[in-house]
Amino acid sequence: MNVRHGLFAAALLATTASAAMPQPASVFDLQQLPATQGKVAQYSVTPRGDVDGVILDNGVQVHLPPHLGHQLVAAVKPGDMVTVHGLKARVLPLIRAGSITDEATHKTVEDSGPPPAPPRPLAGQAHWMQVKGTVREPLYGPRGEINGALLQDGTQIHLPPNQAQAMAADLQPGKTLVAQGYGVAGPYGKSIGAHRIGESEAKLVRVGPPGPHGPHGHRPPPPGDGAPPPPPPG
Repeated sequence: MNVRHGLFAAALLATTASAAMPQPASVFDLQQLPATQGKVAQYSVTPRGDVDGVILDNGVQVHLPPHLGHQLVAAVKPGDMVTVHGLKARVLPLIRAGSITDEATHKTVEDSGPPPAPPRPLAGQAHWMQVKGTVREPLYGPRGEINGALLQDGTQIHLPPNQAQAMAADLQPGKTLVAQGYGVAGPYGKSIGAHRIGESEAKLVRVGPPGPHGPHGHRPPPPGDGAPPPPPPG
């Protein structure tokens, strides 16, 4: 064996050994973060189909980065009791989670850093839809910014935070909302990125980001009086 082949074999053995060794989920001890227990009512879903956390049955919204969505739905189901370690908001029902553990199976999902590749949405292709219902509670982003509303039937309506803040009074419990926009509906929940929103179909106002790639996977509002744009060719 010559020197070049010897070095290659040594490197290959080292790589194989390294891959076989269990890797720590996080270099930090997330168990030191404040703990909260509760029952999962539903997943938190973005309009593009990413699962980015859970909503507990007491209304607490628990956020994880969307790239952990696949791990989360494999480890935790609605109805499960969980323990969340994370940073609690001072006055909002909101936790930025470091880890979520299912109490029955002891499966844990940990935030150990950014993903090696962009996450793949869980809920499929977004499509144009209209939703209507009574607000159960406002929705908040991981930094505490109001960004939409959760309806009594579990539907999640999202708006850009600056516009949600301006409409905060309309996103409070008991309010009736109608929203039109692109969203998803599937086994993990229903979520819509509102382009038009109001207390009734006759009072819809246009909202949403100015460009085609706004926050939460919004697309630009379609032209006309609320009808969706034609499907792309092909």
